[in-house]
Amino acid sequence: MSTRIPDDQVRSRRSRRIGALLATCACGSLLVSCGSDNNAGGGASAGVRPTAPNTSNFSGAAPSALSSAASSIIGSARASASAAASSLSAAASEFEASVSADTARASAQAQAELKKVQGPGNALSDVAMTGMPRAKTGGLLAVLVNITNNTDRTASYAVQVDFKNADGKVVETRFVGAENLKPGQRAQPVAISRQPTQPQLTPVLAKAQRY
Repeated sequence: MSTRIPDDQVRSRRSRRIGALLATCACGSLLVSCGSDNNAGGGASAGVRPTAPNTSNFSGAAPSALSSAASSIIGSARASASAAASSLSAAASEFEASVSADTARASAQAQAELKKVQGPGNALSDVAMTGMPRAKTGGLLAVLVNITNNTDRTASYAVQVDFKNADGKVVETRFVGAENLKPGQRAQPVAISRQPTQPQLTPVLAKAQRY
């Protein structure tokens, strides 16, 4: 004699079997999916290889261009310096010529007069010197010699300017003069050194004679 199982129990067992079957399928799908992802990832990683740089794009043109630019800059600087030196030399020559034209005869006369003088002369108190800016002399060392006739009669003057180096040695001597200055009248001849700008020289009033 068979025992009848209630319908509720039958439905409950069927539900549990179906649930277990679905769970098993889901797990299998999950394992397959995970395995596929791992294989894909592993295959991609294994397939990556470092790529060597494309040396066909490399060129030596850049260093050559830089070298050419540097040479151009140096050449331009040298040309500018040469032009500046030439301009300065021209300015110096022009300044000296303008001064010499007015003072050449007076300088010769002053030198002749001072050859007769022993010592510093009798007119140092009537003479003073003022340095001139090199920007106005073309770079030359020049001094403005201020001669003032402080007497009550007309007089002429002869002045000697020595240019000394740092050791006190006379490197160059220049003569300037003024003729027939009336009482109280002033003359301003210029004494110019023809020595190089270096080493630096110092102008010194050596002699001044009134005659």
